[in-house]
Amino acid sequence: MNKDDIKRRVAEAALEYIQTGDVIGVGTGTTANFFIDALAHIKNRIDGAVASSQATAQRLEHAGIAVMDLNDVGELPLYVDGADEATRHRHLIKGGGGALTREKIIASASRKFVCIIDDSKLIGVLGAFPVPVEVIPMARSLVARKLVGMGGSPALRPDFTSDNGNPILDVRNLNIMEPSKLEASINNIPGVVTVGIFALRPADVLLIAGQGGVESLK
Repeated sequence: MNKDDIKRRVAEAALEYIQTGDVIGVGTGTTANFFIDALAHIKNRIDGAVASSQATAQRLEHAGIAVMDLNDVGELPLYVDGADEATRHRHLIKGGGGALTREKIIASASRKFVCIIDDSKLIGVLGAFPVPVEVIPMARSLVARKLVGMGGSPALRPDFTSDNGNPILDVRNLNIMEPSKLEASINNIPGVVTVGIFALRPADVLLIAGQGGVESLK
């Protein structure tokens, strides 16, 4: 079974969390794309979806699924998305695709966050994957200096602007022994829109697919 087959398997496993008539939040990335493909087969069971990026919105519309504005729907019953890294505490690093702010907003608006990953993303301590930080353009250098002061090595993501019109700093070498504390500290830097550590609002369910099947951590 190749990696795409494994991602497809975990994406399909998330379908069981959908209730008839739901409007669900949908994330961004390759595993989320497999979830959209699976969702297309049961699209008549849901009322629509809230997309975490323009790319996701386009894929949902192409699949014939109504895309809704979060402001019009309020609280969501379910959010399904992948991650760049995850621990067994269900803490995540997200934002490799650059949609971290909208992903974090939708996660916060959802009663249940189901994160779908292949087992290569499961690690003991977060931080091998660089931590994305979306910033207001005028604060880019200020935020970078503050991150250096925290022990990080920030680099501007080249040729990239988020759907919100902002640059992203990818930060290596951060010590993430206390993910919630670091998430709060980075979010408190003036000019930071949000950081791609998802620990204050972790996944409620982590579905991990490997050659042997799908494991569920709750």
